[in-house]
Amino acid sequence: MPAHLTAPEDKPMGDDPALYQIRVSGHLGPTLLTAFPAFVPQQQGAETVLTGLLPDAAALYGVLAEIEALGLDLLEVRRVRPRHRQDLGST
Repeated sequence: MPAHLTAPEDKPMGDDPALYQIRVSGHLGPTLLTAFPAFVPQQQGAETVLTGLLPDAAALYGVLAEIEALGLDLLEVRRVRPRHRQDLGST
């Protein structure tokens, strides 16, 4: 089986905190957004982008499982570089 190709800036998922953007189809209302307390929602057209810091890969998989359980249409998951060091919780 061929290895998964990654972009040069990608690193393997690990146990380090990382900032993620998760794009789902539709506008999530206040009730659905309570399922994602670690994320800041932003409406972009007919989609919702959830941005937040997750402590490790297990937390990401938990969020993805919640998206599936709620029947949301997952469009994209992206690990993003924080603009400022404090975005990762550093002081």
